[in-house]
Amino acid sequence: MIDPISWSLALPYLIAAFVAGYLCGSIPFGLLLPKLAGLGDVREIGSGNIGATNVLRTGRKGVAIATLLADVLKGTIPVLVAMRFGPDIAVVTALGAFMGHVWPVWLKFKGGKGVATFIGIQLGLYWPVALIFLATWLLVAVAFRYSSLSALVATVLTPVWAAWLDQWQFAELFALIAAIIFFMHRANISRLVKGEEAKIKLKSS
Repeated sequence: MIDPISWSLALPYLIAAFVAGYLCGSIPFGLLLPKLAGLGDVREIGSGNIGATNVLRTGRKGVAIATLLADVLKGTIPVLVAMRFGPDIAVVTALGAFMGHVWPVWLKFKGGKGVATFIGIQLGLYWPVALIFLATWLLVAVAFRYSSLSALVATVLTPVWAAWLDQWQFAELFALIAAIIFFMHRANISRLVKGEEAKIKLKSS
């Protein structure tokens, strides 16, 4: 992390990085894209969440995929730009982007659950971790067919993989983000415990 001696010089840049990341992350693609597609306000259907999973409940897979990609990229792009100024700036930008997605000021701090943007952040900071995250998600999804469980398992293991790959600075950030994601998924966790969580539907041949 930053040398304590340089904090007074670095602080303005860190604040600017966080704000820039937050503004990028707070763009509510899950609200804007369905409206542009004539699907109305996605907050009025399903879980009321603006994430891609709830957008999928509109029945428009194309819009849901576009939302997913946009939510990933708003984590990746600002982090890649910030990386040009060093890993410290990139980490702060990443945290800002994630918090902007989860708690966007424009929507009274009611945003998405953060998984897609977290993947985007991993891609920007250290892409091998993102590949392991996706592989973990897929394995758990195939085994248990719960999207939320897959996301939670992959999320909690991400700091472990980052540390194993000797990316300790990123592992600290990932651990913080993992805690927030678990908090945002508390309703899903409750349903999983009760056996009430919806499973991934597989098409019959």
